[in-house]
Amino acid sequence: MAVLALDTSASVTVAVVGDDGARLARREAPERRRHAEALAPLVDEALAEAGVDRSELTAVAVGTGPAPFTGLRVGLVTARAIGFALGVPVLGVPSLDALATQAVSDLGLAPDDEVLVATDARRREVYWARYRVVAHEGPHAVPVVETVAGPDVGPAATVAEHAAGAVVVGEGASLYADVLDLAEDAPLVPDAAVLARLAMARRDAGAEQPTEPLYLRRPDVQEPAGAKRVSDGTATAEPR
Repeated sequence: MAVLALDTSASVTVAVVGDDGARLARREAPERRRHAEALAPLVDEALAEAGVDRSELTAVAVGTGPAPFTGLRVGLVTARAIGFALGVPVLGVPSLDALATQAVSDLGLAPDDEVLVATDARRREVYWARYRVVAHEGPHAVPVVETVAGPDVGPAATVAEHAAGAVVVGEGASLYADVLDLAEDAPLVPDAAVLARLAMARRDAGAEQPTEPLYLRRPDVQEPAGAKRVSDGTATAEPR
């Protein structure tokens, strides 16, 4: 039995994790514009490497962002489709949470240390959240963290004001190193294996794990407003 995990909040990352939390396979593609084309082959490759048939999956874990609309939607739709086809639960985990717990392990952070995660939101903005370490290791060997600020989105320079005293990780910090002080050896994008373990730990604790996406801002493309009548009987677009 195993859990399939995938995240498309940044790059495309896929992992297969055993029920004991051991990573059986992992695949990643540094895609930012072609998530749909990259994801399905990576899922097939990861399952093949792990020697796991889809029928053996007990759950699907998926990163819920925040992230730009299109890429994030690809991961969520794929996870829901696989879960529906197999009749297994789909467990949503905020991608920032996964990156924060990953940082605790990778950087050896201790209880009461704080970490600020910043990921790329484009437009010289970052998605961010700040966490406090509760325990270095909890169920399924996953660190326990709690959110102390965010998640939110804003200019990197403004987010830097929230970083004082925290270890800073994430691709957003690497992109805007002029204002955000990225920690040495900090993880940049979520690891799907960590996301899977976090989903399993929260599932075992009875926590709800909705798969609603965290966009934090409106999509760039929006539907035009409805038409309205003018005095000559013609229809014009309602201004926004």
